[in-house]
Amino acid sequence: MLLFWIILIVTFGLSLFATARVKSNYARFSKLPASSGLTGAQAAHRILSLAGVENVEIVAGEGVLTDHYDPMRRRLVLSRDNYLGNSVAALGIAAHECGHAIQHKIAYAPLRWRMASVGLTNIASQVVMWLPLIFMFTGMLAPRTGIVVMAIGWGVIMLFNLVTLPVEFDATRRAKVILRQSGMVAVGAEQEGMNKVLNAAGLTYVAAFITSLAYMLYYLLPLILGGRR
Repeated sequence: MLLFWIILIVTFGLSLFATARVKSNYARFSKLPASSGLTGAQAAHRILSLAGVENVEIVAGEGVLTDHYDPMRRRLVLSRDNYLGNSVAALGIAAHECGHAIQHKIAYAPLRWRMASVGLTNIASQVVMWLPLIFMFTGMLAPRTGIVVMAIGWGVIMLFNLVTLPVEFDATRRAKVILRQSGMVAVGAEQEGMNKVLNAAGLTYVAAFITSLAYMLYYLLPLILGGRR
């Protein structure tokens, strides 16, 4: 039980740190306008056009930092501040989401793997959330069976987060190259600010992977060690 609380505190702290880095860097560089004067929406249109990506709708979404690319609907959603804003943070995030649209166009393998595993990962997330409560209040499962199910559930989530890493890092790499080569973000302070925003966002995915790996090992190791005994 002590180990569980250590994992909980450490992973929760890592997640808070990563989220705080994203928010602080975004707040700072959302106030730095890009010299190109382009808004996030305009930059996204230009990037997709340069990459030959067609039939992708670019829309404004509600909330803060809710930006994402929806491959099923072929829709690139930018939070309103990034859709209308012309800061280096807005352009960096817009370019990152365009990176996912480009991945979709070229059938980037890790993106296809992540898309294919979304349904199973959603089920696994529900299992690891509710199974401990069901066991606590009903005792329907034998302890070993519950541990096996939890290990499998966290294993599925861990693999999803593992596949997510190259998807996100590749999109960030594409964003940096596109913005630098196109001149939408100037070399120097603008490029440095954009890099800090995108690198901080990448840390959140690393934190998610470490968290899922830690919980998988927590449930898996007793099964391995118990089996050896």
